[in-house]
Amino acid sequence: MNEADKEKNEKIKKMSKSFNILSNDSTDGHGGFGVGTLNLNNITPVFVDVKAGEAFVDMGALHARSVVEKGIKFLKDKEEVPNGRPYWLVWVTVEPVNGGPAYVGVTGCEMTVDRDIRRGYKSLPEHVNNMDKSLKRKIIVSHMDDTSKAILKRFLMDFDAGMWERADAQLKEDLSIT
Repeated sequence: MNEADKEKNEKIKKMSKSFNILSNDSTDGHGGFGVGTLNLNNITPVFVDVKAGEAFVDMGALHARSVVEKGIKFLKDKEEVPNGRPYWLVWVTVEPVNGGPAYVGVTGCEMTVDRDIRRGYKSLPEHVNNMDKSLKRKIIVSHMDDTSKAILKRFLMDFDAGMWERADAQLKEDLSIT
């Protein structure tokens, strides 16, 4: 591996450990070139590994090239992957609110992966639509199981308590376990 490849790998590793937070608006409100394009600068994919009891950021998910997804053929029918390991891909959008960054859009998408047979389940339309909904400041996590909610809540709180405090009340309510 040459120096350029090593630097690229190090950069990817560093990017995978943080949220995309607050970048400049490329259009600056001028209404010209670039207006209407999808801006992914403020969205971060967070995986919840239900069995491991942990959550982690993997920017590769923006292009379906995350560690979880690599080498897996995804099927449309969940029953075709009966021994799949459960994951949630959670799209987290961060924007400034009340003087600082906050979690403003959070949407969860179910998926399973069976490494032994190199197959998995996910609904690509659901993933794309939920990414869009997260960008539009929607909170859609109430359908997640309680274990996954607790993992995600702990991850978001531990990552940045200030962002959690400024987050929408609906997110806090939907991630509370009853």
